[in-house]
Amino acid sequence: MATFSYTARDRQGQSVSGSIEAGSEAAVADMLLQRSQTPIKIKLQEEKQASAAIVWPWQQVSMTELIIFSRQMYSLMKAGIPIIRAIVGLAESTSSTALNTVLLDLADQLEKGRTLSAAMAQHPKIFSRLVVSIVHVGENTGRLDESFLQLSGYFEQEMETKKQIKQATRYPTFVLIAISIAMVIMNIMVIPQFAGMFAKFNTELPWATKVLLASSNLFVNYWQWMAGAVVGLLWALKLYLQTDKGRYQWSYWKLKMPLMGTILVRASLGRFSRSFAMMLRAGVPLTSALTLVAEAVDNDYMAEKIRDMRKNIERGESLLRVSVQSELFTPLVLQMLAVGEETGQVDEMLTEVASFYEREVAYDLKGLTAKIEPILISVVSAMVLILALGIFTPMWDMLNAYKGG
Repeated sequence: MATFSYTARDRQGQSVSGSIEAGSEAAVADMLLQRSQTPIKIKLQEEKQASAAIVWPWQQVSMTELIIFSRQMYSLMKAGIPIIRAIVGLAESTSSTALNTVLLDLADQLEKGRTLSAAMAQHPKIFSRLVVSIVHVGENTGRLDESFLQLSGYFEQEMETKKQIKQATRYPTFVLIAISIAMVIMNIMVIPQFAGMFAKFNTELPWATKVLLASSNLFVNYWQWMAGAVVGLLWALKLYLQTDKGRYQWSYWKLKMPLMGTILVRASLGRFSRSFAMMLRAGVPLTSALTLVAEAVDNDYMAEKIRDMRKNIERGESLLRVSVQSELFTPLVLQMLAVGEETGQVDEMLTEVASFYEREVAYDLKGLTAKIEPILISVVSAMVLILALGIFTPMWDMLNAYKGG
């Protein structure tokens, strides 16, 4: 959790100041209002990160390891094992060097008096703000075991969704790579052999042959420039995507892509609904939960929509109304949210919404390969047709000319 300094006024109008650990400025404002204090100024304090252990970029903590860690922490906390002893024990039993380093650092910070959520916040590449907030709520409510149980379920669903997307895109990715390699080999090694043969005959070549010869000439004589252009474009694209505008535009384009766009929308909405339900069930205030969930959807365009929802709720509008204004949800989902607000069971309804989206994503991913196959077959057929026309048509013309002579 980050530390914020604040200035506020109490009921008597007196100025008060201090510092609070929270997930965001909105969370600090909520805490102050619960104390009957009106916030005037809230500022993030700079914290020294020197105490955090170093995890090198090549050391990764996988989703599977996080699931096992959450499950084990749930079991140990439920059994009443002291938290430092539990974390040290997990550090000694794990086979992951990165996770071992992080857990030992968590135990060291706990021994120095820091809370677990504050210690986990020192490792943002491993524990997201959403994870830290859930742990923070568990600490404050005395239900840390339930927090880790919720996190294990969240990690498991995230891993399952990513696995389904990888399985659905593996075949088309392999085919596109094979096509690209075949094109390079044909242009560099095969077509130049036919080009030498065609050059001996002073005849008019068909358009398909001219296309093949021009393509081959480009690859053979200018491959350095082509490789440099590809590398330069990829580097420029990487730099552009690191900017706020670039990330936002790419997030928007991803959701509008043919075939994959609707699947990505549903997957993101499923992640939003499940994360939001988990935060509300844990007791996180509504506006603070929306701030944290905006980061969990992993899409800047949708995150901006969710932050707009939070702003409108802060103005006094209902969750259902801001959900309608966002234009993100289907009528069925909006109806479920309306029932949730009326019955006071928004978290349960959001869990149902998440399950609804996740089932749709799973169904669409199963049919994705069948939808992509005709497109890939058309591309391969067009390549074979141009290759056949470009090579065999002039050969037939030469053979006819030879017979006629």
